[in-house]
Amino acid sequence: MAFSAADVKNLREMTGCGMMDCKKALVESDGDMDKAVEWLREKGLAASQKKAGRIAADGMAYADVIDGVGVVVEVNSETDFVAKNEKFIDFTKGVAATVVKQNPADLEALMACKYCGTDLTVEQQQQEMVLTIGENIKVRRFARYEGGMSVSYVHMNGRIGVLVNMEVSAGLESNPAVIELGKDAAMQIAALNAPYLDKSSVPADVLEHEKSIMMIQINENPKEASKPEAIKEKMILGKVSKYYAEVCLMQQPFVKDDSVSVEKHAAAVAKEVGGTIVFKGYTRFEKGEGIEKKQENFADEIASMVNGGK
Repeated sequence: MAFSAADVKNLREMTGCGMMDCKKALVESDGDMDKAVEWLREKGLAASQKKAGRIAADGMAYADVIDGVGVVVEVNSETDFVAKNEKFIDFTKGVAATVVKQNPADLEALMACKYCGTDLTVEQQQQEMVLTIGENIKVRRFARYEGGMSVSYVHMNGRIGVLVNMEVSAGLESNPAVIELGKDAAMQIAALNAPYLDKSSVPADVLEHEKSIMMIQINENPKEASKPEAIKEKMILGKVSKYYAEVCLMQQPFVKDDSVSVEKHAAAVAKEVGGTIVFKGYTRFEKGEGIEKKQENFADEIASMVNGGK
């Protein structure tokens, strides 16, 4: 019995399994939809999709530099226990290696890539991990930096992963002082989570909104409201500088010496090593960031287990 692309699509919608698995199931069942569903169940693939609906808000963020290419990924699991599992950690590192090697355009493209060292796609390997570990596991996001010098940092065994990318003079890529600068910056990003690289990165509308709030605060302060507009404008400039020092990495006080900004510290290191260092960008992933965890009632859960799940 022949089958069409529409049949593959319908089977995928019915089971939640990957496109390639659905196609293989239809081939093995000679196009019979019911037999294809049964084939997927026998292989455990359809069963794994039941877990896919469960919230995965734990896991790990992982950053690395492989063959000069920087990569940071987040892979989620349901529990911290699984996040510490060696198989899960190896899978996450394999996802990172796949991103480096195949340079996928987006998450969908990554899931269709061949997982490093196997004939399976990343999606299929993910399904294998779900079946092996018994929890929902999900590759959530990634970033890749090619060119320049990248420095990675992983905080608290994967709670936060940071990747910093710099443009440096030739020959400085292996300089210990430059590497230390990148690592220090990555640690600062992990701790303080600056949303912008420098003051030029702050969108104009965001800055104007902040200024309007600053002006309202001035006008609501009895000691400041009566001051001339020119004075108020100067006060706004001072407040903007403080705002930059809070939200911009390069304008933040350097964590190891808060008497200088990160920008000034970087300039001092560049002078020391006799070259140029320019921070081009960074990515910070925190595991489970923005995912609403399911709140379980522990007593009800135990009662459910005692009563056989009734």
